[in-house]
Amino acid sequence: MVARPAGRQVVAQNRKARHNYFIEDTLEAGIVLTGTEVKSLRAGRGSINECYAADQDGDIYLINSHIPVYPPAGRFNHEPRRARKLLLHRRQIAKLVGAITREGYTLEPLSIYFNERGQGRAGIGARQEEARQARQHQRTRLAAPETPPLARVTVRQAAAARPPARGRTYAP
Repeated sequence: MVARPAGRQVVAQNRKARHNYFIEDTLEAGIVLTGTEVKSLRAGRGSINECYAADQDGDIYLINSHIPVYPPAGRFNHEPRRARKLLLHRRQIAKLVGAITREGYTLEPLSIYFNERGQGRAGIGARQEEARQARQHQRTRLAAPETPPLARVTVRQAAAARPPARGRTYAP
């Protein structure tokens, strides 16, 4: 038996996800993998850059993730871009499906790794809108407040802006 490295062994990361999007909630899920997929991932090959998670038939699937074929397997290989089922509790699935349908969230995969026990896991993040859009929304909200701030007015400016006095005015 070969000794596994201690701790988390990260296979694939979606680095752009945290930069491009505001990740509100993260969650860990197991992945249903075939034998050749596990061997290919253990070799350090795999990509989740163009991947997303979605609801299909009451379960959550990882769609468009790329795990390349394992060459020694020959004709018993897997399909590289197949939908892979994520293992979650029913309450977690119901919560995620509700967030997707009602609140407009999108599930973004953050990483695929093997945990300390050697099980394949996926880190999933829930995002609502792009980070750029969120920052732009915040800028516009700060730039145009509801009440304009009070302007500083000097004594001379205030006197010049005052209407002329009624009644007698004395000329110098």
